[in-house]
Amino acid sequence: MDSGSIAQRLAKKQKEISVSEFFERNKHILGFDSPTRALITSVKEGVDNSLDVCEEAEILPEVFVQIKRVGRDEFRIVIEDNGPGIVKKQVPHIFGRLLYGSRFHSLRQTRGQQGLGISAAVMYAQLTTGKPSLIRSKVRHRDVAYEVELILDTKKNRPRIIRQDFVVWEKECGTRVELQVRGRYIVGKQSVFEYLKSTAIVNPHARLTFKDPDGRTYVFERASDILPPKTEEIKPHPQGIELGTLLKMAKETKSYKMTAFLQKEFSRISSRVAKETLDKADVPRERVPKRLTLEEAKRILQVVNKIKIMAPPTDCLSPIGERLIKKGLKNVLGDQRPEFYCPPVTREPTVFAGNPFQVEVGIVYGGNLPQDKPIDILRYANRVPLLYQQGACAMASAVEKVDWRRYGLEQRGGHGVPFGPAIVLVHFASTKVPYTSESKEAIANIPKIVKELENGLRVCGRKLGTHMKRKAKKAKTREKFDIVQKILPEIAEKSSKIVKKDVPDIRKTITKIMNVVWIDEEVVFEKRRHKVTVKIYNYTPKGQKLNLHVVVPPEHFDSNTCDPKPKEIKEDGRITWELKRVPSTEIGYATFELFGMDEDEYDETELYISGISPTSVVGAEPLPGDWDLRVKPPTVEEITEEETEEELDYDEVEEELVDEDDEVDGAREEASSAG
Repeated sequence: MDSGSIAQRLAKKQKEISVSEFFERNKHILGFDSPTRALITSVKEGVDNSLDVCEEAEILPEVFVQIKRVGRDEFRIVIEDNGPGIVKKQVPHIFGRLLYGSRFHSLRQTRGQQGLGISAAVMYAQLTTGKPSLIRSKVRHRDVAYEVELILDTKKNRPRIIRQDFVVWEKECGTRVELQVRGRYIVGKQSVFEYLKSTAIVNPHARLTFKDPDGRTYVFERASDILPPKTEEIKPHPQGIELGTLLKMAKETKSYKMTAFLQKEFSRISSRVAKETLDKADVPRERVPKRLTLEEAKRILQVVNKIKIMAPPTDCLSPIGERLIKKGLKNVLGDQRPEFYCPPVTREPTVFAGNPFQVEVGIVYGGNLPQDKPIDILRYANRVPLLYQQGACAMASAVEKVDWRRYGLEQRGGHGVPFGPAIVLVHFASTKVPYTSESKEAIANIPKIVKELENGLRVCGRKLGTHMKRKAKKAKTREKFDIVQKILPEIAEKSSKIVKKDVPDIRKTITKIMNVVWIDEEVVFEKRRHKVTVKIYNYTPKGQKLNLHVVVPPEHFDSNTCDPKPKEIKEDGRITWELKRVPSTEIGYATFELFGMDEDEYDETELYISGISPTSVVGAEPLPGDWDLRVKPPTVEEITEEETEEELDYDEVEEELVDEDDEVDGAREEASSAG
């Protein structure tokens, strides 16, 4: 047989395959590669859709999830929400077509971005059980709900309706999906329960109810009545955009000049920046974009990546925020009683491949968390938990690259997942999440993203390290203080009995032994307010002068409640008190109040000091160099000189008093002899 006839025969075998057929044969790509994971993925896709539509409609989400056992390794999944509902025409397409959705071409942060989620779950259900999926949806102000049973025609990538009807549904609006799938239900780390628990942490505005196969019901109550900020669609940012994408956009634009093209198709490109870019790239301003050459496009990208362009607008992103991260962690992890919730970090937005992204990090430490196991890493992308493929994810890679030994955790060799009683939460928010696959379980190791993740982890790690050092120093000093407080009074009491004199006041001696300024705080929640009292105990032989600095949430700070009046109050919540003198053995105070927060939202203040040697202070850290004080604090040398002039050492005072008594006694003896 000659080569020509072989080529003809092979040509006859070539035919187009639909996207549905491809994913039907490669369902593992979508996250259905094992019975356990398939069950979680089916629930995950439904819950993600429910949360997205509720937020778009500005409705506080209430999502109900039920898993019923209907046979051996066969389950009926029910997901119901209180969203706005779906119009009748769109229901079959949303649930019965792959790669059909409203978010793929939209540059804004959403959970679903590929149009594969819930329709892939419908396809998996019919592949494994042969059963159609049941969808019921009701739009507000309608008397009845639309109900349809359908399957996905994989050859045509179109829905095939088995039955449809209008039914009475008492809900005002919402959507209910029922899928029958083959799977395996487990409890533990990678389970439906853990997925919903993790979802509740970063979605504190949602109320999630779960009914498991054994009939047990779990409710994750909402911890906040505030919806996430609504995201706005933006144009791509020019920095980091690919060459091919630029050429494609130039061919498709409706603009007739390059200046107009750059301004209209990209964010943050003003008329001035567009002209400057084209001039430096040696591309005519009047050039028709469709005639842009490959070399000209290369030069434009080179210039764009060198000149200063404003960061992308942030209204396309919806970060969780430092306050709600802490609130969500406390709401869900409160039964583990962590001793410390590290103040979360929300980094400023940056760009990769033209897409804005933002990194957030939170850490909890201590309590009932295991001491001798690797820390848990809670990974999230656009508020969605990532339970699988941790080893392939940029978030885990960033955690492993940080040297956690600096921050008080055990880490052999200075790399890898650290050991200790801690949980690290990492959230990646972006208009386009660079997943490693369609299963959306890991973020690609893009250098710029990994670097930004590392920076966020280090900032949060430093706060943990500060807490650990402060705790260790305080514990050591407290132990010393307890010993001194117990032993010295006993010695004084026994000595006084021996010499038959009154028990002396030994406070002065204790201060000389301790020789520290002890700073502590007390937070009391009364009448919907947090009342904070910072106490400065002077356990030194001399009076002390120092500046106390605190960091508080500025939007909740009531400056009228401060006592004494602060020296400086900054808009970002940084406050400074100038404590002119705390006498030896006495206590100085600084008080203030916070309003508008729940009781568990605030339990510790960032405390810093200046104007005194940090080695003499327990309970507060030295003032950071970037604080930018308006009034320069006095140096330690100036304070020491001032104290020396004003006050004498207690022991020296006692010696002088003894000398004076001797002189008086001597004078009396001389007078008596003369008499």
